[in-house]
Amino acid sequence: MSARFRRRAAACLIIIASGLALRRWSLDLGAPFFAWKYGGSLLWGTMVYFLVALFPKSGAITRIALIASAIAVVVELSRLHHTPWLDDFRRTTAGALLLGRHFSLWNIVAYLFGIGLGARIDALLCAETAKPAAQP
Repeated sequence: MSARFRRRAAACLIIIASGLALRRWSLDLGAPFFAWKYGGSLLWGTMVYFLVALFPKSGAITRIALIASAIAVVVELSRLHHTPWLDDFRRTTAGALLLGRHFSLWNIVAYLFGIGLGARIDALLCAETAKPAAQP
């Protein structure tokens, strides 16, 4: 397992934990609704970026961001499709976290900002990985 993979996996786990914590406690701690609603969407987009980045041969950061953007848009557009079994799944906690419940163009904007954030973080992580070891 490469250092890049480990850093990306760690970033993904931190983002998932942050998103769950944001959804669970931010309103109780007095955060504005906007931060709760779109902060979660931003983190979801960032998570999608890092999940795509974990695949071998995922490619350059730009390619990862484009694939993650396509996934995020397709998932959001899927909210326009309704079937009883899909709506039942969306009403579960897992369904709400993975697919969401209601279509919103603002969610797409938040996802894209999150994917951009993920690409920036990844560039920093990759730059750190590429640095040569210090000589004593």
